[in-house]
Amino acid sequence: MWQQTPDPAKRAPQGVAALIARQPRLAAGILAISLFGWLFLAWIAFDMSQPFAQLTMPDSSHWRVSSVLAIWTMWALMMAAMMLPSALPMILTFVDLGLRSGDPARGRSFVAAYLLVWFAFSVAATGVQWALQALDWIDPMIVSSSALMTVLLLLIAGAYQFSRLKKACLSRCRSPMGFLLGEWRAGVYGAFVMGVRHGLFCIGCCWALMALLFVGGVMNLAWVAALSIAVAIEKLAPGGARLASLLGLGLMAAGLVKLLALLR
Repeated sequence: MWQQTPDPAKRAPQGVAALIARQPRLAAGILAISLFGWLFLAWIAFDMSQPFAQLTMPDSSHWRVSSVLAIWTMWALMMAAMMLPSALPMILTFVDLGLRSGDPARGRSFVAAYLLVWFAFSVAATGVQWALQALDWIDPMIVSSSALMTVLLLLIAGAYQFSRLKKACLSRCRSPMGFLLGEWRAGVYGAFVMGVRHGLFCIGCCWALMALLFVGGVMNLAWVAALSIAVAIEKLAPGGARLASLLGLGLMAAGLVKLLALLR
C-alpha cells in the first residue's frame, strides 16, 4: 500500500553538496564501491592472462559454472561502477530522509533494493552475452563480430533516446524529489519497493546504452567510461534531457554510417 505525501519535499535538503556535507561517509562509501568496480575492470582488462580474466572470456558458448559466476560478477561490478555515481543524489536524499525521521533502516533497504535490481540486470546481461556468443555475434573479448548487430544496436540506442519511455524514466532519474513525491511508500518494505522502482526507472533510462557494451567490448575501458559519462551527463548535468537527444542523433548517425559501409 502506498501513499503520496508532501513530507519529503519539506524535509529534504537542497543540493547535492548539502547532502554530501550531511553524509560524507555514505557518499565516500558509495563512490568507493564504484571505484572498486572500476579497479576490478582495470585488473581484468590489463591482465587478461590471469585465471579470473580468462573465466570471463570463454572461447565458446560451452560455459563452465565457474565462467558463469565470473561473468556475472564482472557485469554486477561493472553496473555498480557505472550507475552508482549518477544515482548518488537520489540515494543521499532518501537516506537523509530516513535519518531525519529516525528510521535509518529505510535508507539501507532502499540502497539494497536498488543494487539488487542491477544485480538482476547483470543476470540478464550474462544470458545475453551467452546467446550472442552462441550465435557467433561477439568474440571472447565481448566485442561485436557482427556488422549487422552493431548497426542495429546503434540505431536502436539512438532511436530510444527519443522515446516516451526513455523521457519518462529519465525525468524520474533526474529529479529525486519528483520520484519521492510520486512513489512514496511507508515503512522499511515500502522503502525496498521504492528502491526497486527507482532501479527499474534507471534500467528503463539506460538499458539501450548498456547494450552498446556489446559493440565496443566490456574489456575496452575507454568505451565503458564513455558510456558511463553519457549516463552521468543525462542524469546530472543541467540540460541533460537535451543532451540525451543530441546523443541519440549521434548514435543514429553512427549507425547509418555503419549501415552504408555494410551495403557497399
